[in-house]
Amino acid sequence: MTETDEIRKELGLVHIYTGNGKGKTTAAFGLAMRAAGRGLRVLIVQFLKPSDGYGEQVACGRLGDVTLVPMGLDHFVSSKPSESDIEAARTALRRSEEMIRSGKYDLAVLDESINAVRMGLITSEELIASLERRPENVEIVLTGRGMTPDLEEYADLVTEMRLIKHPFDKGIGARKGIEY
Repeated sequence: MTETDEIRKELGLVHIYTGNGKGKTTAAFGLAMRAAGRGLRVLIVQFLKPSDGYGEQVACGRLGDVTLVPMGLDHFVSSKPSESDIEAARTALRRSEEMIRSGKYDLAVLDESINAVRMGLITSEELIASLERRPENVEIVLTGRGMTPDLEEYADLVTEMRLIKHPFDKGIGARKGIEY
């Protein structure tokens, strides 16, 4: 039995990275890199980000062991989501479930899936039900602001990123390679 096979036997937990601070997606991608480094097969589904050349999308395109699927539309989802926003998030949930259930992946990151819940694009009940149908040995990471109590209860690990200070406060906008 290989080291990777040994690692796979211990998988199956659900992680949440939430809060108003920076670093949720960054932490999830760090974990994805660690997993890929140990030979695990990694899936990352971005619920709200389009394929616009975000730094993480460029990097994953250069790696063979990480599959990244951006499912967002070409605009920022406002506080009043459109029907197309809702359909895109539902499609992301269905597609992520299909891919997770395929048996091809050991770790799945559902980036901004919690934001999709907070914005009313999908429900936490739908997200949990989808995760309940996954193979028991697939590790899951959910990211986004606005974690619900039922998601907190469902998860095995919850980390909250707390905003203390941010360059935006000084008028410094998002920078390539750092924020996107």
